[in-house]
Amino acid sequence: MAETVLDEPTSQEPRGRRSGGRAARHALRASPLAQNLRPVRPGLEGGQYRPLSDDGVQRIHGAALDALEKIGLADAPPSGVEILTGAGAVQGEDGRIRFPRALVEDMLAIAARDIMLFARDPAFDLDLTGSRVHYGTAGAAVHVVDVETREYRQSTAQDLYDAAKLAQALDNIHFFQRPMVCRDIADNYEMDVNTLYGACAGTTKHVGTSFSDPAHVQGCFELLHLIAGSEVAWRERPFVSNSNCFVVPPMKFATESCLTMEACIRGGMPMLLLSAGQAGATAPAPLAAAIVQAVAECLAGVVYVNAMAPGHPAVFGTWPFVSDLRTGAMSGGSGEQALLTAGCAQMHRFYGLPGGAAAGIADAKLPDMQAGWEQAISNVMAGLSGLNLVYEAAGMHASLLGFCHESLILGDDLLGQVLRCVRGIEVTEDSVSLDAMRAVCLGGPGHYLGHPQTLGLMQSEYVYPLTADRTSPKEWVELGRPDLVANATRRKHEILAASKAPLIEPVTDARIRAAFKIHV
Repeated sequence: MAETVLDEPTSQEPRGRRSGGRAARHALRASPLAQNLRPVRPGLEGGQYRPLSDDGVQRIHGAALDALEKIGLADAPPSGVEILTGAGAVQGEDGRIRFPRALVEDMLAIAARDIMLFARDPAFDLDLTGSRVHYGTAGAAVHVVDVETREYRQSTAQDLYDAAKLAQALDNIHFFQRPMVCRDIADNYEMDVNTLYGACAGTTKHVGTSFSDPAHVQGCFELLHLIAGSEVAWRERPFVSNSNCFVVPPMKFATESCLTMEACIRGGMPMLLLSAGQAGATAPAPLAAAIVQAVAECLAGVVYVNAMAPGHPAVFGTWPFVSDLRTGAMSGGSGEQALLTAGCAQMHRFYGLPGGAAAGIADAKLPDMQAGWEQAISNVMAGLSGLNLVYEAAGMHASLLGFCHESLILGDDLLGQVLRCVRGIEVTEDSVSLDAMRAVCLGGPGHYLGHPQTLGLMQSEYVYPLTADRTSPKEWVELGRPDLVANATRRKHEILAASKAPLIEPVTDARIRAAFKIHV
């Protein structure tokens, strides 16, 4: 109703002037804006939301130190035992490694802070200082959601490559970590190589990956050196990080993953120290205690990394998940999951360490209304809490079992709105000036449409979705009743059709294909 009234000319506003204002607004929306003037962008400062009290933070910190000192972690590999005990940890008769408080505090003092995660294109570098927020993908889905047939099928190397190409084109997907497993590749080494290749061939943003076996790291580094141009160039700007589940909750080291971590550190690769217990299953049921365990396990990782290579870039990856305690099934789209992630972000800020955790997971099987609220709530809370790296932020369904390309595209729109919430409201002398109000109300047209202030803020203050629909019911009917998911499918095909060539220099790509069995 209000929109219809505003479209009518008034005695104070001739029709020509009114339509001219609309034309000016359309022209402004169509013109590109400089990165620093855009309403949302990577690295906006969060931190407004604090689910934990100051006393709660201190209690969690103290409990985590107690757990490390009194319980410790089991199953460290021999090399890890040597590294940790050499730094001052103690191996008990039960084989568990225990961490004196002074050791943890010493390693926190030398741990890397204010790090930059590089991308092949420097425009996509991720500044992890303070509470700067970045959203990206992650996961190990074994299925792809086919929205047209409403069925799940096995994920392939081509699916991963396509997801990377989509991420390259989506402004609010700031980094790309492998979201799915290449189920069409039987050999695990070839799968690791093709995962890395597909990600780097599809995007020049920062890439995250995992390795299924420590023995695969060397060959994958050879691939990275080819892409970078040389080992020296790689070490100067490592554009891939290792997402490493170095612990098996509760409170055990993952022996082979620790060996992978050591190899990646020697190769100059940044680390994501990932603890992924499930509250009520492999982590305590109380949300606070689940955070305690995750913090303790990641602090053990901080000691491990810095005892081996002081100041090596590592992200504090507390990723506690939630169980539906009625069934024991994971519930990544729950409000409890959103709280856990926000609480972990607050602990990252307490330590002053770059932090990463999971949000945006949908338990819903399809990109429907349930998926929308599940993805939105946790992503907003993660951003408002100042989480540096929000993993699994778009595309994930069925509690991480399924990935959906259309959902990744819809997630880009969703994350644009989320980032606008993270940015907040700037109150400046200009933004509360009464000049425009005075001009409009005292002898003016009685509205702000077409006013220079409105036109000047259209792009820098407001976010406009690319796939979502904001038309009136009448316009919606005239447009053929467009469907949201169908719009996403159409945009998916447009992006993929426009980006057919791998984002690797052709001569280098030929060398890679000669050295490795590439499946895409």
